[in-house]
This record gives sequence, structure tokens and C-alpha cells, in this order.
Amino acid sequence: MVVDQPVFGVLGPLRIDVPEGPLRIAGGKPKLLLASLLLDANQVVGSDVLAEVLWPRARPSSAVANLRTYVSSLRSAGVRIAARGSGYVIEVGADRLDALRFEELVGRARAAGRTGEAAEHLRAALALWRGTPLADLPASPAWDGRLRVLAQARLAAAEELAETMLARGEHAAAIDGLRELIGEHPYREDLWQRLILALHHSGRRAEALHAYTAVRRQLVDELGVEPGQELRDVHARVLAGDPPPAPHQAPAAAPHQLPADVPDFTGRAHEVADLTRALSAGRRPADGPPAIAVVTGPPGVGKSALAVHCAHALRAAYPAGQLYLCLGGTDADPADPLDLLGEALRALGVAEPALPPTLRERASLYRSLLSERPMLVLLDDAADTAQVRALLPGSGCAVLVTSRRRIAELPGSLQLELDVLTPAEAERLLGQIAGARRVAAEPEAARAIVRSCGHLPLAVRVAGARLAGRPGWPLGVLRQRLADEAGRLDELRAGDLEVRGSVELSYRRLPGDVALAFRALGLLGAQSVPGWVADAVLDRHRSEAVVDALVDANLLRLAGTDPVGQPRYRLHDLVRCAAREKAGGDSERHALVRVLGGWLTAAEHASARLPTTLFGLTSERAPRWSLERDTLDRLTAEPLPWFEAERESLVSAVRLAAGAGLAQSAWGLAATLVPYFDLHCRLEEWQDTHRVALDAARAAGDRQGEAAMLRGLAQVCLYQDRYAEAGEMFRRARVLFRELGDPRGEAISICGLAAVDQFSYRHLAALGSFRHALAMFLAIGDRSGEAYVRQAIGRVHLSLRDPRQAARWLGDALRLAGELGDAHREACVSTQLGRLYDLVAESDRAMRCQGHALDIFESLGDRHCGAYAMRNLGGLQVARGDRSDGSDQLKRSLEIFRQLGDRSGEADTYQTLGELYRSSGRSALARHYLHQARTLRKELTQTGVK
Repeated sequence: MVVDQPVFGVLGPLRIDVPEGPLRIAGGKPKLLLASLLLDANQVVGSDVLAEVLWPRARPSSAVANLRTYVSSLRSAGVRIAARGSGYVIEVGADRLDALRFEELVGRARAAGRTGEAAEHLRAALALWRGTPLADLPASPAWDGRLRVLAQARLAAAEELAETMLARGEHAAAIDGLRELIGEHPYREDLWQRLILALHHSGRRAEALHAYTAVRRQLVDELGVEPGQELRDVHARVLAGDPPPAPHQAPAAAPHQLPADVPDFTGRAHEVADLTRALSAGRRPADGPPAIAVVTGPPGVGKSALAVHCAHALRAAYPAGQLYLCLGGTDADPADPLDLLGEALRALGVAEPALPPTLRERASLYRSLLSERPMLVLLDDAADTAQVRALLPGSGCAVLVTSRRRIAELPGSLQLELDVLTPAEAERLLGQIAGARRVAAEPEAARAIVRSCGHLPLAVRVAGARLAGRPGWPLGVLRQRLADEAGRLDELRAGDLEVRGSVELSYRRLPGDVALAFRALGLLGAQSVPGWVADAVLDRHRSEAVVDALVDANLLRLAGTDPVGQPRYRLHDLVRCAAREKAGGDSERHALVRVLGGWLTAAEHASARLPTTLFGLTSERAPRWSLERDTLDRLTAEPLPWFEAERESLVSAVRLAAGAGLAQSAWGLAATLVPYFDLHCRLEEWQDTHRVALDAARAAGDRQGEAAMLRGLAQVCLYQDRYAEAGEMFRRARVLFRELGDPRGEAISICGLAAVDQFSYRHLAALGSFRHALAMFLAIGDRSGEAYVRQAIGRVHLSLRDPRQAARWLGDALRLAGELGDAHREACVSTQLGRLYDLVAESDRAMRCQGHALDIFESLGDRHCGAYAMRNLGGLQVARGDRSDGSDQLKRSLEIFRQLGDRSGEADTYQTLGELYRSSGRSALARHYLHQARTLRKELTQTGVK
């Protein structure tokens, strides 16, 4: 059963009402906690701020635990409080909190203009006030800013009510309210002016003159000054008996409504030049269509600041005036074009009674007036094209639009998509706000701060404001606080500037499925992702419209197109932080499981097309989610480019799965990536993903995953000649596989142990282990495993210089590879046969085998194994006296080893080349290559790779 949230009141003593009556909260500290959250309703309030309110003198060591206790007690009373990052938020609508209801009513009044409807809204808003906000609770400095804003908002609403009544000719009705305001602000001459005029126009001339006498005496006696000129002029008008002005009299002067320019505006030189050039009055005919420029971009990127800056630069070109309209595109209810046209027409001198009633008529009058007086029109925060189109002049004017959404449907418009600042511009802006010398003194900290801000102007401005307000802080303090992504948005808040709130304005306009996609994308890390991820999030195919909606809202950015032709998308780091904060529910977790399943399915599909997949281990229980078959086939038709495009995402997916406690997905992905890592010698990523997945498997008690990851890590150690570590891991994996009743896994581990023995020159032990593994593969019918082991036994016999046994086992392996159609195994066996024929001095056959292996590896795209065959072939050519061709082959293999990062292969090839040049008398080249070999082997030894 869902219980309604209580109704809260902060515009007076703290009040909590439930259907049964007032709700009493026991204890002072829970009340202080609740009051702090209500003052910043729907915004996260940091735990440090709450602790400052609850314990202003000395914070106890148990403060965080106590906060949780108080939050729990409030929740049990029906108060909906959610934990967010390093703080808490109370989520409440305007119908449940008087302060929000007050703001909503005042906003409606302002949208209604000077009308009777506006007056009713203002009266209702002021009636919500029951006294001084939170008068029954101890004051806290942390509340001062918010309480000051509330008091100013109440005063402004009362003044607007009086102004509205006077503008409508309701002079007598305005008198009581004006007297009340004067009682609170006795020295405000503008209030006295309104009271005197209200009395005069109500026919109470004597009272008006008495009011002037009273305020003059007060000013002279208490302050020693005479009334100002405007108040004296009002007195003169009353003495002269001037009649009241006609209601709704509009100003006749040209409107100059631009907001103040940003004094520390930084960077954007190219954008400013493009906009001023496009909107300059001298660049088009006076009777031509309006020049239109649209500035779009993500939250906090500085669209309005740029537009206002450029508008000020263009003022001289539009002496007839500049109109500014805030379209409220990020508000819950964007401004109605009918009301916006009314606002513009009043600014152009149209009296209220003369305003046409319909949108079409107002738009027509608006165009007519502007055709006579070409102006610059700034339309800030547009919701969509329809809203803007109604406000376009007919000719001669310039229109500058800002919007978070793409508005590309306006003919002939300049489209300027604003990105974040460059690193240098961001640092300069930080210095403008926090102090240039201070920033220059700590350049590394400054660079780290603006990096944490993602070079987003709003975030940099907030960071600068925080530093400016804390002159004693080294920049390193803020750098450290911003380093943790989990609490970064809590730090990027200063007064009414807040990154989280800016993103929230865009988020709350997203439809349900688009909002879910946004939240889920916040979980996927900083790397770019392909568009199909949205399909997995929503568990349906063809979700391009959802991705487009996020792109159009400038919450998701197109990061480019990858080598397989997929568009890739990325969230700005701070937008991603905001999305992740909202992604704490079951829907997002299910979406994450599907995305991981999508990557696992695609990786398995691509891995199956790689030239070698021997000893693959998979997680049968890991969830899968499949792309459309045609899409999957198209993307993975060339598996290597797909793996290259998705590599960062796949590696990150292993970490995501492990961090989310999805051990099956973590180790399943890690294991599926092994053939690709092996093929491209990406040992570091192989090791990192397996270690992360191993920890996840152990934490989940997943012994199969533990065994698979130990086997994979052991293989990396084997490649790096770390034989003791490899042997220990292979042994542990073997035990686990045996206990799990997995003979294939056990046989694979035994093969690893045999390889350790072989490379450690324990050849007879290696033969015993390989024969044991062979028996197990034969017992379970694994013919690919059998082919591998027969080749391995032949390789051991080669090391024992027993060509007869080597030929027998390698021949069996070659035959079996042919029967299986395993070209890669055929090539591997051919390289060993090449060694065999070289051992028995049949160089022609040796070269043919190595050449055949090289051809197969190159046809399969296996550059790594191909490089070894190439090196072998080059050595044979050199031995036959063909030094030129042999040297070329060796150098080609060396370049491939370098590209793939196979440093052992690189060192061996340097050694071979050095010996080649030494034998040919080219001592300088020999010294170079031999020095390279020694240096690289020394580095490998120091890093544990021999």
C-alpha cells in the first residue's frame, strides 16, 4: 500500500501534516535534519552540511551513523528520503511543500502578466506564509543563504502584487498591502511613492499629502536627509491634482532588455566571430529575411553566456532595441508562445487592452512592429522549434536562439553546437574567478581541477567560486575532493550554481524509456559505447529513436564512428555522474545485466571467427542478450576490427560486472576475450581482466570461474616465462576442475603444467603430463585437444633431438588437423615440421614447411604466429647463404613483434640479426642489434618477464 507523503511547511514554524492531523517529530535533531532537506528539496544535501547544522560546535565521531539513524526515524514516519552519493535528498512535489508551492504560484503570476489571474496567484502565494521561516528551530549559518532568498522572494511577490493592482487601476485595494510593506521597510522611498499615488488615485488626496509629510519627517529626523527627487515629484503631482495614468500604460522607449554581459567571459573566440558575423546588420538587406543563429549544447556548457556576450557586441548595430525573452525550455512547463508574444508586445509599447487575443494575431502584430524597427531578438532556453518559430520576426531583424535541444529546422539558420572549453581556456576561467596568481602557483592542481570539471564552464565556474570563497584553501584541497567521482557533484555546488541541478532540468523532460536509457548509460563508464547498447537497455531492437532523443537533448554526444561503421556515443563525465546517481533501481540493474549479456554474446560470436580458439572456457550460466542476427553478423564479419573497436568497452565491462557482483558475467567476458588477447599479444589487459574476474568469482563462491581465471592467468605467466607462478596457478586450476568434475578443464590445466615442465627443460616430466592430458581428451572425444597434445608431444621430442618420435607425433597431429579442417593447427604443426627438417638437414623441406605455415597464418590474419614463422624462415634463409632475403624476413618479423608488444620475440630477433651481421663482418650493425637484445632482455628480467 502506497502512503502519501506528508504535507510540509517551512514558511513559518516547521509543520508536518498527515491526513490524521499534525505529525509530531520527536527530538530536535531529526527536525533540524528534515528542515535542512526541505530547504533544498529535490536537491542532494551533503552529509557534511547536515552535520554542520546538527552539531554546530563539535561534531561527534558517530555523526554519519547518527545521521543514518535520524533518516531512518523520519522514513518510518512516512517521509521519503533517499541516499544519494555522500548526502541525502527529500523528493517532494509543489503540492506537498509550501515553499515550492509559493514559487510555483509566483511563476504562474509572472507568466500571466499584469492580470487579475496574476493577482489571484500572488495573493494565494503570500497566504502560504505563516511567519518567519522555521522560527521554532535554532538558526544555522548553513540556512542563511536559502532563508535570505525566501525572504527576498516574499518581498518581491508582495511588491509585484501591489504593482499588478496599481496597473489594473485597483488603487484602493493596493493600499493595505503597501502599508504592510512599509511597516517592514520604512525607508523604502519607492514603496512610499506607490502608497502616495494609490491614496491620491483613490480620491484620498489629504491622506496622500499626510503620508508624504510623515515620510519626509522620518527621513529628516532619523537619517538627516531630504526625500529623493522621484518622491518629491510624486508629492508635486498630488499637489497639482494630476489625474491617474491610463491602466496598463506601456513604455514608449526602445527596449534594451539584454541581461548584463558576463564580466569574466573567457575563450570562444571562433564562436563569437561566427555569431557576430552571421548576425551583423550590415551583411544583409534591410528588407531581407531575419538572420537566425542557434546555439545548442549540453547543460552547463555556457550557451546563454555566449549568446548574451555576442548580443552585447551587436548592440550598436541594432539601435532600435534589443528584446530578451526567456522561453523556459528547461522548466516543467515551457512558456506559452502566446504569453511570450504578449511580453514582447508590451515591451514594444502595446497597451494591455490592445493586445490581440489569439496567437496568430499577436504574431502578426509583432512582425509588423519589428519590420518598422529592426531589432536584435535573443530567445534564451528554447524548448523546441515550434516555440521559436512563433517568435520569429518577418524581416530586417537578427534572432539569436539558445537551447539544450537541437533546433535545426529553421531555414537558413546558423547552427552552432557548443562544446566544452579547451584545457587552456578552462584554466584561464578558473584563474579569472579564483585569482590568476593563485592558480598559477599550483598549475598541476589547477589542471587536475579543470579535468575533474570536464572543462565544462559551469563546473569550472562553481569550482572557482568555491575557491574564491575559501581563500585559505590550497588548490590541492579541492583537487582531492573532486578526485572521487562518487562525491564530485556534491562538491560542484556554490550558492545557486550547481551542476547536478543543471542536468536535472534536462533530465526531467525525458520520456520514461529515454530516461531509463540515460540512467543506465551512466553505469557503463567513461568510454564510448555503440548504439545497440540502448537496445539491450530497453530489451528491444531498433531503439535508434531513444538514442536520437538523448542526442537531441544534448545529454549524449556522438563520439564518432568506429572501424566497423558503428556510431559511438559518450556521456560527458559530469553528466555521467548525474546519470549514475539516479541509477540505483532494479530497472537499471536489469538493464546492466542485458548490456553485459549483449557484449558477451557479441564477443563469443566474434571470437568464434578468430583463427584460434583452442582451450576456450565459457560461463554457461552467464546471462546473454542477443543483437538482431543480421546486425550481429554484420558487425562481427571481420572480428579483429570489431574487437579493436570494442576493446575498451569490453575490458570496462569486465570491471563493471565484477563491481556489480555479477561474477558469471565478469569471468565469462574475461574468458571470451582470451583468443583476441592471445592473437594480439595483449598480455596486460588479459592479466588485468582475469585478476578482476578472479576476485569476483572468489567473492561469489564461483569455483568454476575461479578455475577458469586461474588457468588464464597461468597462461599469461607462461608467456612471460614466469614458470614458477604459472605452475602454481595451473596446479590450483587443475585441482578445482577435478573437484568440479570437469575433465576438459583439468586436461587443459595439465597441458599448461606440461608446458611449464618443457620450457623448464624437464622434458620427460612434460611428456608424462602431455600423455596424461591426451588420454583425458581421447576419453571425452575432444579431437581439437588431441591435435594440440600430439603436436606438443612432437615438440618435446624435437627438444630431445629425437626426430623419429617427433615425426611420428607431428604427422599424427597434421593428419588430425586436416580431418578437423583446422587450418591454424595445420600451420602450427608445419612450423614444428620445419624445425624437424632443419634438425635432419633437409633445408628445402624445412623452408617449404615454414613458408606454408606463414602463408596460412597470413591468410587467417594471425600476424603474431606468422611473425614466428617468418623469423624461422629468415633464419633458414640466412643459414643457406641468402643473407639479403633472410635479413628482410627477420626485420619484418621484428616490426610485427614491436607492433604487437611481444618483447621476448623482439629480443630473440634482435639477437638473431646481431649474430647475422657479426658473421658477415658488419660489426657496427652487429653491435647495435646485440646491444638492443641485451637491453631488452635486461628490462624483461627486471619486470619479471624473461
